[in-house]
Amino acid sequence: MASARLIQSLNLLLCALLLLKTEGVNVGITYVQDAVAKGAVCLDGSPPAYHWDKGFGAGINNWLVHIEGGGWCNNVTVCLARKSTRLGSSKLMAKDIAFSGLLSQFQKFNPDFYNWNRIKVRYCDGASFTGDVEAVNPATNLHFRGARVWLAVIEDLLSKGMRNAENAVLSGCSAGGLTSILHCDSFRALVPIGTKVKCLADAGYFINARDVSGAQHIEAFYSEVVATHNSAKNLPLSCTSKLRPGLCFFPQYVAQQIQTPIFLVNAAYDSWQIKNILAPGVADPHGHWHSCKLDINNCSPSQIQTMQDFRLQFLSALNGLGTSSSRGLFIDSCYAHCQTETQETWLRTDSPVLGRTVRCTFLFITCSSFFFFFWSLFMITFFLIFLFCFCFSLVALQKLIPFLFENILQTIAKAVGDWFYDRSPFQKIDCPYPCNPTCHNRVFEPKEHPEL
Repeated sequence: MASARLIQSLNLLLCALLLLKTEGVNVGITYVQDAVAKGAVCLDGSPPAYHWDKGFGAGINNWLVHIEGGGWCNNVTVCLARKSTRLGSSKLMAKDIAFSGLLSQFQKFNPDFYNWNRIKVRYCDGASFTGDVEAVNPATNLHFRGARVWLAVIEDLLSKGMRNAENAVLSGCSAGGLTSILHCDSFRALVPIGTKVKCLADAGYFINARDVSGAQHIEAFYSEVVATHNSAKNLPLSCTSKLRPGLCFFPQYVAQQIQTPIFLVNAAYDSWQIKNILAPGVADPHGHWHSCKLDINNCSPSQIQTMQDFRLQFLSALNGLGTSSSRGLFIDSCYAHCQTETQETWLRTDSPVLGRTVRCTFLFITCSSFFFFFWSLFMITFFLIFLFCFCFSLVALQKLIPFLFENILQTIAKAVGDWFYDRSPFQKIDCPYPCNPTCHNRVFEPKEHPEL
């Protein structure tokens, strides 16, 4: 009995260690206390914060600054509610969070950035670090100071070693991905001149599109965000000098003017955008889209067609990025949102890849050609076995002979790493849904389904 319990305990410990290794290691929080005196504070007046896993070995002078996501607040009422959450107060943030995906410290799971200084900046201002309102209404005690928080955090990191950076990446997910777009050039200007700097935006390319009712819901929402936080002066002048400030919150109107190399990781059927831009609750009062938004497998043919049209609008909006090889693209056909922070979508044996469907078709045709070419040389039974094993065992071959697939199947991690280190450019757009079987499509619980 005792030995059985010991074995069970060891198995549980082993499982826990394996889970920890896969999902990442907890990293403690750092508060930027000096920022308070500068007025660089969260919505509730608390100090900004970040989590820092220090670099080691050859990566000790390399820095990856990743910005947390979490939507926006567009008026005092919404911002007041936000102030009482971790997205508005560092007092309510978890003291430790797990680093995985592009923040992982394990070479196996993050081969190009595992030994860098990896920072996750907590998001607590509600406007992608663009706001700056001096006055504070005592009735609400709301502080709209995102732009000051941005500067205070970067200055703090510079003082802790980033001023010696040889390589630096500004990245972010969702609203943090938008931050990495809007602040890409300012980040470049803040780090040392000799540093190699690039930006990475994950699920941050929000587009200006009408909703299913025909209304310009997201355009009005972003205009309210910009007005509430007084963000106009901190948005790219190249855009605000030509367009209304609210429009300059959309990446499609600022991307072409970004001077710093930037890589976009995005799902063409981004689940947040489908839920909140294409089919927000206000545009669907009878809830026809509710089940579809929870699980793309529940969508009707007409809803899928509407989503296909949205994909085309998304691809059209990408034209603003330009065609320079300094721009990177990984646009898959998944129903997902934020794919760099989680190990399963960043780099794992079953992670999303681009090229699998197209290349499999190509390999099948190639195999068939060989079949006819060697018809007279090989027994048909032998070759059919070869054809079956070769064309339908790609996953096994990928594990056994990775070098055969280096230029065929690309995970997000490999695409980003190759692009950053200039090993090869990467600009790929997936075929339309449901062509990619490697997607990790999101399935939401109703309680996880907030609306704008």
